[in-house]
Amino acid sequence: MSRSLACLAGTAVLATVLPLLTTSAADAAPEKSFHRVATYPVFQNVPAGTPASAETVAEISAVSDDGRTLVYTDALGKRIGFLDISDPSSPRGEGSLSLEELGDADDQPTSVSIVGKYVLVVVDTSASFTEPSGRLDVVRLSDGVRVRSIDLGGQPDSIALDPGTSVAAIAIENQRDEDATPAGRAKGDLPQAPAGFVQLLDLEGAPADWSLRRVDLDPAVLGAAGIAEPTDPEPEYVSINGKGTLAVTLQENNGIVLIDTATGEVEKAFSAGSVALSGVDAKKDGAISLTDSLAAAPREPDAVAWIGDDHLATANEGDWKGGTRGWTVFDTDGDVVWDAGNTFERIAVRHGLHNDDRAAKKGAEPEGLAVAEFDGTPYAFVGSERSNFVAVYDVSDPADPEFVQIMPTTNGPEGLLPIPSRGLFAVSSETDDAGVGVRATVGLYSWEPGTAAFPSIVSDDKGGAPIGWQALGALSGDPKDAKTLWTAADTVIKNGTLYRVDVSATPARITDSVAVTDGGAPAALDIEGLFKRPQGGFWLASEGATGPANALVRTDDAGAVRERVPLPADVTARLGKWGLEGVTATNDADGEHVWFALQRPLTGEDVVRIGRYDVADGTFHWFGYELESPLRGSGDWVGLSEITAIDDDTFAVIERDKLNGPAARNKRIYTFSVPEDSAEELPVVEKRLAIDVLPQLRATNGWTQEKLEGFTIAADGSLYAVTDNDGLKDATGETVFLRLGQASDAFGAELATTTGLRVSASRAAYGARLAATVTLGGAATSGSVELRDGSKVVARARVAGGRATVTLPRLAVGTHRLTARFTGSASAAASTSTPVTVTVVKAASRTSLAAKGSVKRGKPVKVVATVRAMGHVPSGKVRFVSGGRVLKTVSLRNGKAVATVRLRSTGGQRIRAVYVGSSQTKASTSAPRKVTVRP
Repeated sequence: MSRSLACLAGTAVLATVLPLLTTSAADAAPEKSFHRVATYPVFQNVPAGTPASAETVAEISAVSDDGRTLVYTDALGKRIGFLDISDPSSPRGEGSLSLEELGDADDQPTSVSIVGKYVLVVVDTSASFTEPSGRLDVVRLSDGVRVRSIDLGGQPDSIALDPGTSVAAIAIENQRDEDATPAGRAKGDLPQAPAGFVQLLDLEGAPADWSLRRVDLDPAVLGAAGIAEPTDPEPEYVSINGKGTLAVTLQENNGIVLIDTATGEVEKAFSAGSVALSGVDAKKDGAISLTDSLAAAPREPDAVAWIGDDHLATANEGDWKGGTRGWTVFDTDGDVVWDAGNTFERIAVRHGLHNDDRAAKKGAEPEGLAVAEFDGTPYAFVGSERSNFVAVYDVSDPADPEFVQIMPTTNGPEGLLPIPSRGLFAVSSETDDAGVGVRATVGLYSWEPGTAAFPSIVSDDKGGAPIGWQALGALSGDPKDAKTLWTAADTVIKNGTLYRVDVSATPARITDSVAVTDGGAPAALDIEGLFKRPQGGFWLASEGATGPANALVRTDDAGAVRERVPLPADVTARLGKWGLEGVTATNDADGEHVWFALQRPLTGEDVVRIGRYDVADGTFHWFGYELESPLRGSGDWVGLSEITAIDDDTFAVIERDKLNGPAARNKRIYTFSVPEDSAEELPVVEKRLAIDVLPQLRATNGWTQEKLEGFTIAADGSLYAVTDNDGLKDATGETVFLRLGQASDAFGAELATTTGLRVSASRAAYGARLAATVTLGGAATSGSVELRDGSKVVARARVAGGRATVTLPRLAVGTHRLTARFTGSASAAASTSTPVTVTVVKAASRTSLAAKGSVKRGKPVKVVATVRAMGHVPSGKVRFVSGGRVLKTVSLRNGKAVATVRLRSTGGQRIRAVYVGSSQTKASTSAPRKVTVRP
């Protein structure tokens, strides 16, 4: 039986039991959420000389009054561990205390709490189920020295403190033997003597003065409350509210008891009741189908926590007769005011955390539960033991909890520890499996502004229930929609299933599922590669359990299989269990070419194979790819997990190792180009590292995922990747969906382009129309080009067939540094031409004058000057001059200057128009105009 988590200590306890406030999470400004800041593997905190592979766990945790030292129980290691969490983003191990040294080699800590400067550790010292025993060790927090040990008179489970830390309650479970058969009962049934009870420890004065009060649970009272086996209550978990009322769950008996800690009197006992469920997945069948129903089953609550003083919440894990896949809020009369029903399981499904291995049993199995207040809002934290997450609810209204967030954890989250005084939340995980590299940890989450990074992908509802998904091991962009991707589940989902993904927002959303069928029946495929064809339908790479079962599969858009292409027999004969791992396709004048990757080298070869299947003639062609070396002596291997076409002969692959967590080394995307012609039977491509994904996987601050398996380039050049959560088998179950930027940035070398610029003249007069010829080459021969004069865009053009000619706008007089810049595309990088210098000089002008040939002296006479220049209408001023005298100066308007002058001397006069020029145009003078002035 899993141990229950301890009650919160210090300020954390106070926050748990404060009366409810009316502040809503929605009123908080700025909006906050719990952000994961660290995941500490506790095997790094074992005593010197302990092998790193030795099993070691973190089950229940407590925190010091200042919130800076976290203490956790390690039942497997027979010790408690200490962590310095002064810097939550970088917790430091501070060693451990061996209980074996304090007692016996079989002593196991079951729970822990902290009172001031003392750690209270409850220890199971039982020799057998029929001889249960235990003690409470009081250990000085500062140096780990035990100052007192108290005999508890039975086998303890959990411990809780009251808000004032004046009393501690300890559940003495005296747990049942699952292999024992009571007289007249079934194997593992109750009753099994001796009966459990509760110990109350008064904490007045120094530890030497602390005293126990035993509280027996009266069988008559329990029987009257409908408790199944009142002579064997099996207390499991304890919590104390602000009024000093102790709530005790009797998990195997499906009951709850309320005790006044001041008097030790039982105030109330009631059954937790039962729940019938519908809309759940109750079959272990490789499918996630929320269409099953379960008959009414007892809740059998594990953890309990008070919401204020008048309501208590239970995590209904179940034990041997029940479990209802959810959690419940009761009032102090024992009435249910709210129940999660099927919603807790559906949270797991929506986030890809549904554990099909547990579907026929207790599903997501809520076990741990804590309540605490952050920024004035009370939150309930409910931990899923089998789906590895903590769901967070706003419980401002206990009758209507509101789900607000999910926090991913490592395997078997057992201890849930809010630390409101520091805005932190800690999760200790009890599952440790060094063989697969998934270790027990303490995870830390910080209450901060903004939306948490997890989840990065979720599913929408379809038919009234969330779309079930798991193990996303393939990824492909939709060629017609940049915001749509396609992904697929591997064999974790028994029958082949494709998923449509909308990436227009964060998190990405699975909006639809498509079942793969063959002859109208579900197709049992292990889809490790997926490509959405521009012609319609999909290519799938299905990895077989044996070499011959590997095949390329073509479907239509509805998922119906239209073609199966087995790999050549000489290849499949040398394939082990690692086969096809990715597929993509290109199209050219010779037709469609399907490219695929094998995960690991064939028997007898040193390089892994990249294959090409030519659809037109049904032939296969092969290329070799050299993998990086695995970590020696670690059980590591390195292989390929994806292939994606960048262009017709350039590809990206995922290369990854077998390692996860802090050991992970190789999670990379490489590129290569295939040679055009080669006489070699298996030409080896030259690879280039494009993206090291490991830093981004580590940036989640969680357990670094092993299976980076899906990668694609969307229609707009955006890059995406996804990890395969393996259906929670030998993995944490967390799916990381990554946005990796743009192809033109990541694949700059592969998508490089060249842009050239030629201008029709290097020197020209202002107004002359210059022609610019732009050439485009490399990864693109068409696209948008900007023509720039320095930093200013002066023209734009579309290049087709590698060339475009553009008439430049008028350039100002002076020297110009012209460039042409290809702005890039989804499949081609931007490039800029070499600058071209063009000098523009002033344009020549020509001025003419019009006036009457004979005028009367002193009378006004109109004169008109016209100034012309090539390619533009000049501006500036014109002087009308007679001899050496300026008659009038006027400005040009639309190339003309008009003035009225008076000529006062009789006889013949010669009048000229003098254009003084401008910044663009040279000066000029008209021919003289003879005017006769009459008396």
